[in-house]
Amino acid sequence: MKTAVLNGSPKGSLSVTLQYIRYIEKYFKNHHFDYMDISSKISAMEKKEDLFNDVLRRIDASDLIIWSVPLYVCLVPSQYKRFIELILERNAQDRFRGKAAAVVTSSIHFYDHTAHNYMRGICDDMGMVFAGAFSPDMYDLVKETERKRLLNFASIMFGVVESGRSFSRASNTINYAVPLYIPGRESPPLDVRGKKILILADRPYGESNLGKMIERMAKNYGGAAKVRYLSDVDIKGGCLGCCECGFDYKCVYTGNDGFIDFYNNEIKPSDIIVYAGEIRDRYLSADWKRMFDRAFFNTHTPTLTGKQIGFLVSGPLRQLHNLREILSSYAEWQAAGLVDFVTDEDTSPEVDGNIDTLAARLVEFADREYLPPPTFRALGGMKVFRDDVWGRLRFVFQADHKYYEENGLYTFPQDDAKTIERNKKMMELTSHPELRENIRKMIKREMVKPHLEVVERK
Repeated sequence: MKTAVLNGSPKGSLSVTLQYIRYIEKYFKNHHFDYMDISSKISAMEKKEDLFNDVLRRIDASDLIIWSVPLYVCLVPSQYKRFIELILERNAQDRFRGKAAAVVTSSIHFYDHTAHNYMRGICDDMGMVFAGAFSPDMYDLVKETERKRLLNFASIMFGVVESGRSFSRASNTINYAVPLYIPGRESPPLDVRGKKILILADRPYGESNLGKMIERMAKNYGGAAKVRYLSDVDIKGGCLGCCECGFDYKCVYTGNDGFIDFYNNEIKPSDIIVYAGEIRDRYLSADWKRMFDRAFFNTHTPTLTGKQIGFLVSGPLRQLHNLREILSSYAEWQAAGLVDFVTDEDTSPEVDGNIDTLAARLVEFADREYLPPPTFRALGGMKVFRDDVWGRLRFVFQADHKYYEENGLYTFPQDDAKTIERNKKMMELTSHPELRENIRKMIKREMVKPHLEVVERK
């Protein structure tokens, strides 16, 4: 069997994920593996179409395509996202149609499911035959039990291809058509109460729906909002996954382009940030993804704490729950307040009203310093980072470790002496059958007791 491996790591052959594929190759010697570096060569592919076409020719000759890619900020790296855009921009999706496909990633399991949902959707969109997905921890390959799991997966994956079986689609075809947005009468400008407001888009959108949505949002603030475009910022490239920033937040691009200064001097000081983008290929643009990836020079440290965030999205957001989940999770993990999304899927008067309401609520929430309680998105994600930064990643991500220590983020339950002692006493009591039955009957009342005391307190 001929297998094309599309390596999505900007690090090329030094990719951790790629080693999982090489280990599979070691045990399946009757299969031919053709490795292609995608992310590390994406700039050249954009400029030289013959390089892109060479990938397509090798795809044509393959029976199975493995999307081998690390996970960056809830998705694939921006360079890999750009490759997917090129496939569709150059009408090359039919070269993938009918091909068997599998997705192999590696990460520390921070939103790996959203990245896999995205790649599964892309496979569905291109009419590929899905042969399975594998999402190990980045260090699973060094464990014997996990190597066995990997080889088991490989056998199943190859078996799907050889048998001709097919998986059912995981997602419907997306209808990207949205109504034409024609703004109505403008609302009076709001009192922004001294808040710093940034409206950030990946590029100017002119008279398109999104361009008019951005214009209306800005007019709500009567000239108090800055409108900036990533296309005007000197960004030399995407995140390289080198982790050089881990010691002290010093990025390999420091001094070589303008992104870090832009992030530190314009994004971080803002009280209110409105992100504006157009849906492309089940996400926003690769340029937006590059921004989120490059912001990783702050590593696993939140930098938008207390900010109020809104999204203006042009496109079928309501058909793409996975995208909404990614953007919501990003805002929550950053300890920011996600106020709302506005899309152009409604009638023009409804879009007007939604934009005006979002503009007002952003100011109100900022003025009140209101942040909703964190959900699993923030709490679960932070616990993944907390445990790994305290443990195996501490040496590399020393800046995170220092921040987590100084800000009380090492909230391990085994350090809660009061709770430990209380649990010990209660478990001793409930070891006696008669007491256990008495206490069992008290559980409901005791659970609500402290809340009742608060509610009934004068």
